[in-house]
Amino acid sequence: MHPDVYVPRGVELSAVARAQAAWLWSRRRGVVAGRSASALHGARWVDGRAPAELLYSYRRPPKAIRTWSDCFNDDEIQTLAGMRVTTPERTVLDVACRYQVSNAVAAIDALTRATDLKLVDVEHLAERYKGRRGIRRARIALDLVDAGAESPRETWLRLLLIRAGFPAPQTQIPVYDDHGQLVAVLDMGWENIKLAVEYEGDQHRTDRRQFNKDIGRLEALTDLNWIDVRVTAEDTEGGVIARVAAAWKRRVCSEGGISMCLPP
Repeated sequence: MHPDVYVPRGVELSAVARAQAAWLWSRRRGVVAGRSASALHGARWVDGRAPAELLYSYRRPPKAIRTWSDCFNDDEIQTLAGMRVTTPERTVLDVACRYQVSNAVAAIDALTRATDLKLVDVEHLAERYKGRRGIRRARIALDLVDAGAESPRETWLRLLLIRAGFPAPQTQIPVYDDHGQLVAVLDMGWENIKLAVEYEGDQHRTDRRQFNKDIGRLEALTDLNWIDVRVTAEDTEGGVIARVAAAWKRRVCSEGGISMCLPP
């Protein structure tokens, strides 16, 4: 993989394996950071094809490793599997400062869901580095984080709705029937007007059992007066916004009682 670091041919490399290999390449001197640290902390959806990331003073790393120099305190580092790794809080700060907002939010959503970190602790850490490059962008990303997102596409969908002017949707909304039985846990939406927006992955289409289950679920939600807007990879951003806006207007304007009648 790297100078003096080897794996058997044909092995499919995960983000965790790439992080371990990068750390070995650094002669065990680097600190695993960024998305590599997220993977070691158990976050899902970390791209195993992307370069591993290290806090390490080395200007010309191998192509599959990304390094950067930065200051850190002892309380921002912990040991995992024998390697020095940034804590979840420091990992969040690094990701938020170094990545474009939407990508950072998706990565932080996953890490927040995988750990028990509290964003208030990240905010305190941000105060420690208030002059750091990217800190303003980081604060924007932190305000948008929601551990309820179960995939990067759900994060994408939630941020799309917020950018379009809709109120920030609640995530993972439990819906119960008249007998107190759980009918569904909705990806996101607005419980006060019973409008849900959900992202459907390929398994909803290709898995027949899941497909049949979805039909019964949708019927139950309709009986409970919910509107459920389903979004797939084939939908354009404009199309999603138009469909949600139409549902919002139909629900709010036709039934009244809510001050914001027109969609954003």
